[in-house]
Amino acid sequence: MKRNKNPSGPQRAPSVSDELLRLARTKGILRPRDLRDQGIPREYLARLTRSGDLIRVARGLYVLADADISEHHTLVQVAKRIPSAVVCLLTALRFHGLTTQLPFQVWVAIHPKAWRPVVRDLPVRLVYLSGPALNEGNEAHTIEGVQVRITTPAKTVADCFKFRNKIGLDVAMEALRDGWRHRRFTMDELWTYAKVDRVSNVIRPYLEALE
Repeated sequence: MKRNKNPSGPQRAPSVSDELLRLARTKGILRPRDLRDQGIPREYLARLTRSGDLIRVARGLYVLADADISEHHTLVQVAKRIPSAVVCLLTALRFHGLTTQLPFQVWVAIHPKAWRPVVRDLPVRLVYLSGPALNEGNEAHTIEGVQVRITTPAKTVADCFKFRNKIGLDVAMEALRDGWRHRRFTMDELWTYAKVDRVSNVIRPYLEALE
């Protein structure tokens, strides 16, 4: 008489739903095209949303019902919808704790010639940068399992002076003072990004006042 080599019984093969939930756990936020890449029919998104296993957090964006949602969840949503975007200005200041402002929009930078996304269901504010001003001074932060590019404290302050007409010079000055007081950057770092953003002459008197 043959003995069953697996005392716990035969293993159940993962179902399509199981594969989809595993994918959601791996990626943090799911988009329909993620399913296409894995050969999973799109109808399973609706099926698992109806069953309560997934939650639709925005158009075309889904998370697990038991996902650990952080205070920066909107940044994750924007990063998934606009992969080329870099979180900047007021939103980056808030992320780094360098402002008392509470921006209701997510400020992101993209290239002027990049595809301009239409994002009506998320509070996105676009600004345009190119070359070193777009590509330097960014860091990738993992939030809810998703890589989100955010400007560093020094680059964020330099950007604030560059876009002072949009956000206000007082906001830029507050960020500069707070960042310097809490040692979030060095003078060399700030000066480097001031030159990258071509605001050296603008920011020079404020830097001299700090020294």
